[in-house]
Amino acid sequence: MRIPLDYYRILGLPIQATGEHLRQAHRDRTLQLPRKEYSAVVIEARKQLLDEAYAVLSDEGKRRDYDGAFLAKTFSLEAPLEVSPGESEKSRTANKTEVGEATLRSLAIDSPPLENNYAPTIDIEDTQFVGALLLLLELGEYELVIRLGRPYLSSGFQDLRSGRMGDPQAVLSDTVLTLALACLELGREQWQQRQYEIAAESLETGHELLIAEGLFPSIRAEIQTELYKLRPYRVLELLSRPLDQTRERRQGLKLLKGMLEDRGGIEGTDDDLSRLSTDDFLRFIQQLRDYLTATEQQELFEEEARRPSAVAIYLTVYALLARGFARHQPALVRRAKQLLMRIGVQQDVRLEQAVCALLLGQTEEASHALELSQEYEPLAFIRENSQGAPDLLPGLCMYAERWLRDEVFLHFRDLREQSATLKNYFADPQVQTYLETMPREAATLGKPISVPTWERPAASSSLLGDRELASQLTTSPSPEVSPRPANPFDFINNGQAQNGHLPHDSDPDGTPSIAERVAQLSPEGQLKPRRAMTGKISRGLNENSAKRASGASGLRRPRRTTIRPRWDRLGLVFVIGLLGMGALGFLTSRALSWVSSRFSGPQIEGEPLAIRLDRPPIAIPPPPAPEEHIGVEDIAERAVNSWLAAKREALGPQYNIDSLQTILAEPLLMQWQRRAEAVKRDNTYWEYEHTVTIQSVDPPDPAASELQTIAEVREVARFFELGVENDNRSYNDVLTMRYDLVRQNEEWRVQEMTKMD
Repeated sequence: MRIPLDYYRILGLPIQATGEHLRQAHRDRTLQLPRKEYSAVVIEARKQLLDEAYAVLSDEGKRRDYDGAFLAKTFSLEAPLEVSPGESEKSRTANKTEVGEATLRSLAIDSPPLENNYAPTIDIEDTQFVGALLLLLELGEYELVIRLGRPYLSSGFQDLRSGRMGDPQAVLSDTVLTLALACLELGREQWQQRQYEIAAESLETGHELLIAEGLFPSIRAEIQTELYKLRPYRVLELLSRPLDQTRERRQGLKLLKGMLEDRGGIEGTDDDLSRLSTDDFLRFIQQLRDYLTATEQQELFEEEARRPSAVAIYLTVYALLARGFARHQPALVRRAKQLLMRIGVQQDVRLEQAVCALLLGQTEEASHALELSQEYEPLAFIRENSQGAPDLLPGLCMYAERWLRDEVFLHFRDLREQSATLKNYFADPQVQTYLETMPREAATLGKPISVPTWERPAASSSLLGDRELASQLTTSPSPEVSPRPANPFDFINNGQAQNGHLPHDSDPDGTPSIAERVAQLSPEGQLKPRRAMTGKISRGLNENSAKRASGASGLRRPRRTTIRPRWDRLGLVFVIGLLGMGALGFLTSRALSWVSSRFSGPQIEGEPLAIRLDRPPIAIPPPPAPEEHIGVEDIAERAVNSWLAAKREALGPQYNIDSLQTILAEPLLMQWQRRAEAVKRDNTYWEYEHTVTIQSVDPPDPAASELQTIAEVREVARFFELGVENDNRSYNDVLTMRYDLVRQNEEWRVQEMTKMD
């Protein structure tokens, strides 16, 4: 057979080489043995080609003839490889049984041609083929090795099985090893060229080939190690692609989740074989955030927060705050506030809590959080912009809007160009409806979690091992002025443990609502909300200043004096009560005697009663409601199952959004209608399976107008995009849910639902 090699390349010499150069090159190449995994068959075939090249070039006459033919003759790599007469085209194409060969074929066919379309060739014996492949591997012709060696892996190629090319078992083993090493070296070469996904494809091809043949576990482990080290670069490349390349971005998120799982979390200490230390990985996550959308970050870090992880909780808070403010969804802000309570014991997150309380209309709680905060620079900014006001609300509004829009949004790919204002946020009817119906929450810091200590990451966000990659991918400019940096990692060691409680706002008493006060701060004029909001400034807003002043001076407000009742007044009330009871008894006895004398006796006077058999003589009251005949557990179970059935119809492939109106009450109805419309608009849908177990219902009165039930719900969810299931977003979870049920028009509705930890 003929292969694209020449004697000069076999020895690694130019055509001008002298006789001494030939002897030295032949000796060096003969002594340089290949890897120990190769058999004696391939080593002997390689030596034969080296000896043949030296024999031709060291003889003066043979070299002159060879040089003439070498310069005159060319060989096209585009032409098909010459094979022995016994090989047929049919046997060449019958190669569908080997695992991983389809990838090899694709890699071989799609490989770019060499720089020169033509190259010299030599004729070799069939038994020397494996040696020629090894020489091409040593020369760095990795794509050519794959192209020439791929057909011989087919079970339909009989020359290899018949022994014409040598010992079948040894030749197969050597060919597989040469191809796997070619894939390994080609992947490394493409890695250096920053073609990370192409490099991963080459490495995975070699890995699959070795798995299919069950050979060389050490080489397989070496390729797998390269794939692990390549993972961070692949994640950055895939997630930096446009948002419409959903499949590639999902692959990047899958790789990232694999790294997190191997490390044991963001701040985990397990080895994921990427050679990134804990601090390096924190910088990697910080750099990666700029390529993720707010929704992607929320889903990713919410899952990590369950480990638990303080960094993941804080990153989830940022995603919830950004989405809640930008999309006018205060429910997300409320979830962010609840998460902050979990880390508020170890870290000073009072400023973030103040921003959450402000967006929820809880201004007294926001003021209280500011009093406990130790963030001196932001507090100075807030106080400076609140001069002349009775509280810190003007400065807090300015700080929150500026911080969220100019700092937090920068770390979310889909919100970077988003413009949002407090005025538009509070003017949204959906926000107003939610704040009006939002239940009061107990002010608690929740269960604390342990927060590991790390050194604060350096300012550079580059990835270890490739500084140029970091400079290439990190392009987000830093803002000119920021009241506080939006870097969650800077708060890990920066906070001090604070104790205290966050009281809920008092009942409204006519004080202007938070939306009205935000409008007053805006130069564009006042807002005109659709209706009054429950998030009003609490009673005694002016008393806050007095409380702070009295607290600073160490004085207490005088307690109100309790006035004891006088005994003469109690005696008068007692006498009046006795007289009233006597009069009532006298009138009652008189009425009873009149009735007895009127209707008693054996004879009936006057007109007889008009009594009929077809209808009762008096109106019979209607029977009690069905709920009065069943227990509250049955009511709750029926309502929860009705909600889950409506959810399956609204988010399923039929998109029956109207089913939500039969079970949900506002504001939950509007939220789920919008969610269902978004699912339909994105051409996605969910398939659910549910199992419900009612744990408790309060109050235990079937006639009550409101019920609160705790239920354990097993939810098996499958997510489909364009009719294809997305395993990354599908899940099988057991959730503990709290449902607030309310009776409307003698029917039960779900008014609010909360996932319990």
